[in-house]
Amino acid sequence: MNELSGENMSRPATVLAMSAQVAERIIRGPVLTRLAQVADVEPGRVVDDFAGADLSGAEVLLTSWGCPPVTAEVLARAPRLRAIVHAAGSVKHHVTDAVWQRGIAVSTAAAANAEPVAEFTLAAILFANKRVVDIARAYRETRANDDWEARFPGFGNYRRTVGIVGASRIGRRVIELLRPFSFQVLVSDPYLGEDLGVRRVCLDELVAASDVVSLHAPDLPETRHLIDARRLAAMRDGATLINTARAALVDQDALTAELASRRLFAVLDHTEPEFLPAGSRLYDLPNVLVTPHIAGSLGGELARMADLALDELARYARGLPFAHAVEPATLSRSA
Repeated sequence: MNELSGENMSRPATVLAMSAQVAERIIRGPVLTRLAQVADVEPGRVVDDFAGADLSGAEVLLTSWGCPPVTAEVLARAPRLRAIVHAAGSVKHHVTDAVWQRGIAVSTAAAANAEPVAEFTLAAILFANKRVVDIARAYRETRANDDWEARFPGFGNYRRTVGIVGASRIGRRVIELLRPFSFQVLVSDPYLGEDLGVRRVCLDELVAASDVVSLHAPDLPETRHLIDARRLAAMRDGATLINTARAALVDQDALTAELASRRLFAVLDHTEPEFLPAGSRLYDLPNVLVTPHIAGSLGGELARMADLALDELARYARGLPFAHAVEPATLSRSA
């Protein structure tokens, strides 16, 4: 039994607020069983539109992707609401200023969602330096051995430099995952105020010095096209750009031009638009790996987010503060 389970726990009246499709994927099996133990939930009831929904008895909203905005009008119909527990990452899409103004506690499972993104990034870094995807593609096309060192001079992971743009939750986890390897790791983040055990540099120095540049900054007005034509041009010949953050961080037209010149490589889990049109050049360029936004929690990884959310719900039920509380003051510089 989870350490937060016990006889002294209340069962707060909880409403599931998310898309029905997401609920089917997340609230099932052991998660559904445990939810019934820690909360008073109406079986099968999932709210994806607050218009007309009865929220009069709700003390907690258990939310995830597809939750509509919790506006002042919604809160007026939820006088008992005290907490929002989000079984996903960012709460910006549904937690409005009205929530903070009423003093409602908010928790997020962003820490759980960070783990698969960091794992994906680590794999991308290792494969990028080893040129695994590129050599595999060439090998499949030629079906013959070749002088791979001549085609990809200097490939390998030993003593390569990896630049982490953004000391976010994911960026910090990537730094931790990189520690066992023989990398020089650089980090650039204007808000970083602590020593992460790696070299802190400005962004221009980072892009010029790195064999791999990995993006982990939030999508904010000031980070739009953070990686622009000038910074792309400053990257080393043969360097790789990895974007598991947000498409808006990169000037995609400038990146496409650089990739078309075959000077750089890229691993892109985020593009603009999110799912590229069939005619996009990025599908056909051999030096780019494009994936359809799969780095975050999917499949069996969804249970990790649900488990963290239920841990938070159990803490609330026992009168304990959230372990993963969202502080409104940090939202202006977070995802």
